[in-house]
Amino acid sequence: METSKETAVAANYFIELEERYGAHNYHPLPVVLSRGEGVFVWDTEGKQYFDFLSSYSAVNQGHCHPRIVTSLVEQAGKLALTSRAFYNDKLGEYEKYVTELFGYDKLLPMNSGAEAVETAIKLCRKWAYKNKDIARNQAKIIFCEGNFHGRTISIISASTDPTASTNYGPFTPGYVIIPYNNLAALEDALSDPNVAGFIVEPIQGEAGVVVPDNGYLSKAAALCRENNVLFIADEIQTGLARTGKMLACDYENVKPDILILGKALSGGMLPVSAVLANDNVMLTIQPGEHGSTYGGNPLACVVATTALQVILDEKLSENATKLGEILRSELNKFKHEMLTLVRGKGLMNAIVIKPSKGKDAWDVCLKLAANGILAKPTHGDIIRFTPPLVMTEEQLYECIAIIKKTLNEF
Repeated sequence: METSKETAVAANYFIELEERYGAHNYHPLPVVLSRGEGVFVWDTEGKQYFDFLSSYSAVNQGHCHPRIVTSLVEQAGKLALTSRAFYNDKLGEYEKYVTELFGYDKLLPMNSGAEAVETAIKLCRKWAYKNKDIARNQAKIIFCEGNFHGRTISIISASTDPTASTNYGPFTPGYVIIPYNNLAALEDALSDPNVAGFIVEPIQGEAGVVVPDNGYLSKAAALCRENNVLFIADEIQTGLARTGKMLACDYENVKPDILILGKALSGGMLPVSAVLANDNVMLTIQPGEHGSTYGGNPLACVVATTALQVILDEKLSENATKLGEILRSELNKFKHEMLTLVRGKGLMNAIVIKPSKGKDAWDVCLKLAANGILAKPTHGDIIRFTPPLVMTEEQLYECIAIIKKTLNEF
């Protein structure tokens, strides 16, 4: 049986391997994970943690959900990849399932969330030239300050985060940046006849779970319609039950012209993303103009279908609503000098930490890990609390006690 000293040495070994042989484009907490199940993960030393990041909301259904694992294993033994050079017997069924679930004519399958955003940008521009008669290469797309849609060159061209954009220029032209949650700024930007689309996160995730005013999305969508501009919702992180509805846009009965999904679309099993739109938008792209070797592969289609059905069958939207209300209520009642703000919707939440005696959000996350909760700071003073949606009320109260205990230790 391994001693704690031996397992600690093993953990350091894995950390040192990544530091030596991997790119330094992430700064992880010093925890080495080796197993996950439901709301829990375990490190190489056997210590159990509540996962309060959910792989940035990619494991809404919980780690290694047995139904999703079964779908993965069964399909992997039959056929994993054909490429789109041929038809396969899973893609059409998957497209039918998802388009009927969300109410769209067509689905374009991709892999990563960033690829799906790139796809939406291309669709929007193609629609602008084919359907809105904007002069060639003159189409503009509106983005919001504080956005996070991915890290490709064309996406960070719209970023206002210096970490994302510094020393990566020159950037993609044709973007207009306006303040988030500001309808007057949007209306002003929409007065430009060359504007083709407005892409927005219903709640800004990476910015620190920034929730806009009630009515912002519905009024923004209406302004877009009035100006013949596509309303594009990036629901990669907010969608699939995370905020207490299947889509965050559902809170205001908004149906985007282009809907972007990813992350939990596979339940954390493999990269799967999708772009949904009706025929007038989607069919502007013709054969050979866009695609992906792995997009729409049979393995992804089967896994994603099961992952979506799990959300419905286990009523994860309803659970997110109930537990989110408890979490925010309990943390708002808890008074501590370092805890300055609690915000969120459903189980997409964040707290803002005021540094005290040289300790900041990073130190709070280290202490949370020591006490059995894994979370990660963003933008220096914000900690996101986004556990898997399969969490029980009893487990949530246990986590709330750990959070309070951790802050009281400072």
